[in-house]
Amino acid sequence: MVFIQKAQPEHVKGIARVCTEGYWATYDEMYSAEYINAVIKEFYNEQRILEEAESSSREWGGYFVALDNGEVVGAGGGGMISEKAAEIFVLYLDPDRLGEGIGTKLLEAITRQQKEEFGAQEQWVSVAKGNEKGIPFYEAREFICRSERPVYRSNADDKVISLRYWRKL
Repeated sequence: MVFIQKAQPEHVKGIARVCTEGYWATYDEMYSAEYINAVIKEFYNEQRILEEAESSSREWGGYFVALDNGEVVGAGGGGMISEKAAEIFVLYLDPDRLGEGIGTKLLEAITRQQKEEFGAQEQWVSVAKGNEKGIPFYEAREFICRSERPVYRSNADDKVISLRYWRKL
């Protein structure tokens, strides 16, 4: 049975694995290997994850993990981007575990924190245009596409777009 909890230091390797595998599974056909490796190196290295697992603030509420028999099968987190607006910054699952409701449970835990602890009244998430895993997931949870912008770390030549999704909480 899968359950959700705040990440602890012992979950760092599992978070790194899930985020790395999830990122590759999501973007392998969309982005260059160079771009994917750069993002993974920056965000999903064990040292950064350990620091982010041990800290929590309004701006970064810390990692939540989905555990199945002690194994990390999903990870996510978010924070506040303004007084009343929250954002989901990261949400990845083990690619072999899609469609089991794990992502929904993680999103619910992050959302509960953002509403109850931080007073969020709306929530945002960026999803890459063409991400056929993320777009249907968020749209099924009442997120509405509000705008587009270049993907983080991209340049005009890359022509990769991030869709900004929003929902009222």
